[in-house]
Amino acid sequence: MSELQVAPGRLLYGGEWHEAKSGRTFESVNPSTGKPITKVAGAGRDDVDAAVAAALKAFTEGAWPKMSGDDRAKCLWRLGDLLEQNKEEVARLETLDSGKPIRDTTNVDVPYAADCFRYFAGWANKIHGETIPVKGPFLNYTRREPVGVCAGIIPWNFPLLMATWKLAPALAAGNTMIVKPASQTPLSALKLGQLALEAGFPPGVVNVLTGSGGECGMALVRHPSVHKVAFTG
Repeated sequence: MSELQVAPGRLLYGGEWHEAKSGRTFESVNPSTGKPITKVAGAGRDDVDAAVAAALKAFTEGAWPKMSGDDRAKCLWRLGDLLEQNKEEVARLETLDSGKPIRDTTNVDVPYAADCFRYFAGWANKIHGETIPVKGPFLNYTRREPVGVCAGIIPWNFPLLMATWKLAPALAAGNTMIVKPASQTPLSALKLGQLALEAGFPPGVVNVLTGSGGECGMALVRHPSVHKVAFTG
């Protein structure tokens, strides 16, 4: 399998690509050859602060909180379609970065990720509360609301799928999200962020930070404006 040319990665937040504020980078290495694939931005605490601020603004002030479930569903469905349309490239990225067989990434990881976005697209306009019968002249009801900014910390063994399983339900429910892929396998998450922009997600809704768990991941889980953390590791 020939090497795929990969542009140097940056951090995605607020709908734009950014260098790490410290200027730090690290190498993403092909485990089958031991050779570097590309350099990736190394996010630190300042980058986390900037990404969380962008995600919080998108949740409170941007287009996302004003969108109906139907419109959120369209974004999710388009992202699934874009994954399918770019299946060969995404599968090769996943294989180069993680060492998984190309038959698995082509026939399992990418198609399942696309299907996951489509599945949760179907839920986006079906999240509602309930009225609860109680004694007396009272109206008792539940109302389901998004929690806000979510962080998803992804392991190295299923980089694309684990990112998708965290992103899709959170987005369907109206949250914004910051994905922090494993430092060993950051490339498919960066590609997913690019495709999310193409799918029409408003700025700050889908954000991707690459960096170490000890610094970037720790800053995310300790940040007071991150309202929910999904972690697999």
